[in-house]
Amino acid sequence: MAEKLAPEKKHSFIHNGEKVFDWDQTLEEVNMYITLPPNVPKKLFYCKIDSKHVELGIKGNPPYLNHDLTCPVKTDCSFWTLEDDIMHITLQKRDKGQTWSSPIIGQGQLDPYSTDLEQKRLMLQRFQEENPGFDFSQAQFSGNCPDPRTFMGGIHSG
Repeated sequence: MAEKLAPEKKHSFIHNGEKVFDWDQTLEEVNMYITLPPNVPKKLFYCKIDSKHVELGIKGNPPYLNHDLTCPVKTDCSFWTLEDDIMHITLQKRDKGQTWSSPIIGQGQLDPYSTDLEQKRLMLQRFQEENPGFDFSQAQFSGNCPDPRTFMGGIHSG
């Protein structure tokens, strides 16, 4: 995999001054990171991932998140884990290379400039995957970045 072109920083979704979650993306997946409240037994946390919806929370309470996803995911390859005090949700994109402006619809969308930067980074990641002997980490686009899903014949699954 193209480790050099992994996300350089996570995006944060802030609501009413509180961080709801952090997230990042690669060509193939979107990752969400939710900081868990302290002093709650780990076995009480749950997460349900459907092709177009995510729900998570503490059993016996209203869900912390209960939202439609920006784009559909492959449920058989999507999963969640608890790491220390973080719930890490890995959403496998159904359409590899699609640039997401946020994991969930209507919440925390990136501005157009940041979305463009994400698309450029994903395009470079695609070039790196298709040309493993070359280093694209310093490459730049002039003008509009092409869509990584369709540029030059599109993404080929290997």
